[in-house]
Amino acid sequence: MIKRIFIGKRAGYDTQSVNLLNDFKENLNVLGLERVMLFNRYDCQVENENNLDLLIKNVLSEVNVDNVYMDELPSFDETACFAVEYLPGQYDQRADSALQCAKLIMNDETIKIKNARIYLLFGSLSKDEIEKIKKYVINPVDSREIDVKGEINLTEDKVEVKETPVIEDFIDKNDKELSKMLDDMSLAMDINDLKLIKDYFKGLKRNPTLTEIKVLDTYWSDHCRHTTFLTKLNDIEFEDGKINEEIKEVYNEYLSLREELNIKKPITLMDMAVIGMKKIKNDGLLSDLEESDEINACSIRKDITVDGKKEKYLIMFKNETHNHPTEIEPFGGAATCLGGAIRDPLSGRAYVYQSMRVTGSANPNVPYEDTLKGKLSQKQITTTACHGFSSYGNQIGLQTGQVKEIYHEGYVAKRMEIGAVIAAAKEENVKRLTSDEGDVIILVGGRTGRDGIGGASGSSKQHTKKSVQTAGSEVQKGNPIEERKLQRLFRIDEVAKMIKKCNDFGAGGVSVAVGELADSLEIDLDAVLKKYEGLDATEIAISESQERMAVVVRKEDKDKFIEYAKSENLEAVVVAKVTNTGKIIMKKDGREVLNIDRSFVDTNGAEKNANVFIKNYSNEIKPAIENITSFKDGFEKILSDLNVCSQKGLVEHFDNTIGATNVLMPYGGRYMQSEVDGMVSKIPLIKGDSKEASIMTYGFDPYISSSNPYIGAVYAVVSSIAKAVCLGADPKKIRLSFQEYFERLKDDPKRWGKPFMALLGALKAQLEFNAPAIGGKDSMSGSFEDIDVPPTLVSFAVGFADSNYVMSSEFKRKGTKVYLIRMNKNDNDTPDYKSARANFNFV
Repeated sequence: MIKRIFIGKRAGYDTQSVNLLNDFKENLNVLGLERVMLFNRYDCQVENENNLDLLIKNVLSEVNVDNVYMDELPSFDETACFAVEYLPGQYDQRADSALQCAKLIMNDETIKIKNARIYLLFGSLSKDEIEKIKKYVINPVDSREIDVKGEINLTEDKVEVKETPVIEDFIDKNDKELSKMLDDMSLAMDINDLKLIKDYFKGLKRNPTLTEIKVLDTYWSDHCRHTTFLTKLNDIEFEDGKINEEIKEVYNEYLSLREELNIKKPITLMDMAVIGMKKIKNDGLLSDLEESDEINACSIRKDITVDGKKEKYLIMFKNETHNHPTEIEPFGGAATCLGGAIRDPLSGRAYVYQSMRVTGSANPNVPYEDTLKGKLSQKQITTTACHGFSSYGNQIGLQTGQVKEIYHEGYVAKRMEIGAVIAAAKEENVKRLTSDEGDVIILVGGRTGRDGIGGASGSSKQHTKKSVQTAGSEVQKGNPIEERKLQRLFRIDEVAKMIKKCNDFGAGGVSVAVGELADSLEIDLDAVLKKYEGLDATEIAISESQERMAVVVRKEDKDKFIEYAKSENLEAVVVAKVTNTGKIIMKKDGREVLNIDRSFVDTNGAEKNANVFIKNYSNEIKPAIENITSFKDGFEKILSDLNVCSQKGLVEHFDNTIGATNVLMPYGGRYMQSEVDGMVSKIPLIKGDSKEASIMTYGFDPYISSSNPYIGAVYAVVSSIAKAVCLGADPKKIRLSFQEYFERLKDDPKRWGKPFMALLGALKAQLEFNAPAIGGKDSMSGSFEDIDVPPTLVSFAVGFADSNYVMSSEFKRKGTKVYLIRMNKNDNDTPDYKSARANFNFV
């Protein structure tokens, strides 16, 4: 039985329709619009009438608030009507959730459900205004308009899967032909990478397959291999100036550290980012750091007092950005920002219990008509990204302890979307072992589709009006329910102890997630479970479809692990075996589509070189609010500034009470109006009670960083530590993680100077406070046409406290004293570090 069903809210319950009406009138200025009606259209296949009735009453509708129409909508006197559905291959959570619920209720594996959204518009509207509304509603990156009364089609189109082509004459191409190939295939690598590949395959006396080129492009992308941060820095020139004298002193201190630590590798941004941690560790002040080949998240050892007894735990934390996908598809991009942040510590077998969201946006109040060509409006991005991140967190069951949006006009180039999380695991459950010959690799979790193909390389490219129109497949679609099942699975002691090594399916898909787990591998692409048929070898190899894990287990544990996965309603299949050939081999339909030496993959492409010029920025910080003429004028300008206005409405989309371990509400006090300095949560335990709480704060000001990237990074670190200390963390035990986000650096020494300065500032602060950065994430593609994001280094500080002694920000009682503890500054407006350390210790 095949039926079409329309579900819409009754009058009085149709709040979403009312909100849309106000949104269209306010932002699109369609004042003749009088009413909006929304319907969900479901095309369903069920066994019989009884099952259809069960489906409608128990899954598709709420009988007390919904109207249900069969076969077609009744006649309405609307001005316009249109329908929207996801593009083929894009994940539709509404349809998938309805399908899973229906299967549970009816025990019917043959059932099929497709979903579309119907919009009815009423009022006096011109054709142009209707088109404006459609353009506002339909994001072509992931959706399309369809015929409202189109025929029901629940059959999957049979797609002939093409064999993986060999790129003919590749090893004979000249430089001009290789450059054309870069453009034609939209590769993220550069000409030198392609020439290196050409020489490699010339040595093998064969041409590469398309899969081999695309996998190498993904593997060597900036997103996966930190290409920009690993670029060799050659000529480093400082412009004369007062602030640059201090920066040059810090640079010389960095060079001295390289000698002290006997570092022979070239000078790179990556070396500058990690050398502070190496120095502090070398001085014996980082004994709690957990180190292993699995470096998906920062990990520190922590003794937790549970019911009066000490238990050994690993506390893991990670910050993740999804700037590029959120820019072009805000809901899915922001959702998978959180999903990706969760997956990193989860792959370390740790349970994620805290999340923080820090975002950067241009002014969301700019009129829709002034939106840059080729982009979504800032309001669309801001509001839809909020819904994406909060929807994912609320569904997976994760408290979001702090939400903060930072406004700066530079983020019109590309939005900043950061998710930061904290996780915990019993140390005895986490085995950091090697992958040995004969071990198998199991893919557990979601199926593979076309969503997320090219995401790693796409995130590594500068975007233009043209490129954003073709980037739809690069955006992953998150499935929080599937990841929640993975969290439960990995929290089972026996399951965790079976895992020798693990990797999440983030950037790069099978090629990176599986490829990183062993030096020698044979991967069977036919074994990878797919959302639909028609995927070719290349698509399966590099698809970044979400909520999947690759785990290495002993061959003897394979069946037991798969059974545990089934008990959590998770699909798990063996997709690869560990070999001793020194090669990565992929097979499809029994034919090798990829056969590359691991040593060649690990070159990470051709050596990159750059020169650096450190411009002499003024040490005078340009304020966010300028040209203040009087106290009254200044007061009004400050109160009307976007970065000052209350964000409580934003915060209330996020559930901060999940798990009942949160210590501080985002807004506290009697009237719930006092904003907190960070997030604090008790360590989650399956059994027992503990007062131990983890603290996370952030520090960053785009206006300081734009004025001077060095000073901006210094104060990002100082601010994050200060907030953590105010909440109750011990300043001697704070650990940091950085998020760098800069413009596309190209071959411009002045552009390279910005992250160079910022990392020196962060290094100086780390050394002065003995607060090491033990992790981080870099994203170096914040450019659109000729617009760049502000120089961005966000510092996340993590510490611990007894939950009984955590300090919140609201006044506790009448007569409470307020203290200002001043930090002295030197002539360059940088901190007097001795003064700052004394203040932190005093507090």
